[in-house]
Amino acid sequence: MSITLPPIPVKNVLGTELVPCCTDPPTGFYRDGYCRTGHLDSGRHVVCAVMTEEFLTFTRSRGNDLTTPIPQYDFPGLKPGDLWCLCVLRWKEAYDAGVAPPVKLEATHESVLDFLDFAQLLELKTEPGVR
Repeated sequence: MSITLPPIPVKNVLGTELVPCCTDPPTGFYRDGYCRTGHLDSGRHVVCAVMTEEFLTFTRSRGNDLTTPIPQYDFPGLKPGDLWCLCVLRWKEAYDAGVAPPVKLEATHESVLDFLDFAQLLELKTEPGVR
C-alpha cells in the first residue's frame, strides 16, 4: 500500500507557509517533520508543541505514553524539550486541564483553528526559531 502525502506548501495558523516542526526525532503523521494531515490521520497530528514534563505525565495518565520508545514504529520516546506533532484534541484536553505544552505557531497546521481559538495558541506560543 502506498501513502499519498498531502502537497506542501500548506498554511500554518499564522496564514504563512507551514514550516517543519522537528526532524530529530522525526515527527508528524507522515514522519517527515511536518504537522500536516490527510485522510488516514484520524488523530489530526497538527499541533507542533514543545514537550514538558507536565504534559508528558498528563498524556501518559490518559493512556498515551509518549516517553517509552517503540522501535517497530521508529518512535524514540520523547523527553521535555523535544518538539512533536500532537493530536489537536489531546492538546485541547491538556489546555483545559492547565498542562498544555507550548506551541510553535509557524509549524502548527491551519486546520487547528477548526478546533481551537487562536487566542488559546497565543497564550502558549514559543518564540520564533525554536529548534
